[in-house]
Amino acid sequence: MNAILSSPQPLPAALQQPAPDPSRRRLVGSHPLDRKGLDRFNQVLARLHCAPLDCDQLASAARQLAQVPATVREPDCIRQRLRRATVIGLMVADPAWRPANDAIDPARLVLEYVRSDRDLIPDSLPRLGRLDDAIVVDAAWPQLADEVDCYLDYCRVRRVEAELRGCEASQFAFGRDDWERARRAEAIWIAHCRAVSKRSYLPSPATYFRVY
Repeated sequence: MNAILSSPQPLPAALQQPAPDPSRRRLVGSHPLDRKGLDRFNQVLARLHCAPLDCDQLASAARQLAQVPATVREPDCIRQRLRRATVIGLMVADPAWRPANDAIDPARLVLEYVRSDRDLIPDSLPRLGRLDDAIVVDAAWPQLADEVDCYLDYCRVRRVEAELRGCEASQFAFGRDDWERARRAEAIWIAHCRAVSKRSYLPSPATYFRVY
């Protein structure tokens, strides 16, 4: 899961290339982009400390993504970022996890946008309807990546602790503080095992003896 979340396919390069004429193209598939919707979208990007996008960049990116086979429900680069959004949602909704303060606002902003029915591109648009959602997730990821990694490791440790107790993870109290203590103990144990593998338990090298 961590590898999938951390190494997605890149979004179209057109999103990084300012257009000579920002109003040249306005269609994402069959959907015309409107100015008010674009302004709302760029306000979200601004809150995530990202540069605004224009209609031509979005339309050009959509044309590139539209080249995938018609049998594909959505391009991999979009699907992979929606998977990130799913994990962000699980992290925020988990009552046992206390997110870091600097991750709360961007996480909620992503979820509000992804779950909204007033986004820039209709979600129902075939293959391209979640492009704007993927862009928002991508914009927020630098602020959320470390926290999501921590949450995924917390889920791993909680699962291990539950197995040791012979119960479900939801059946015992295990929060962020418990995870941090368990992670420190695990790091100490790993360091010990590595040290032991490099030395002998014998107090000194064994002496050779001769048989006459």
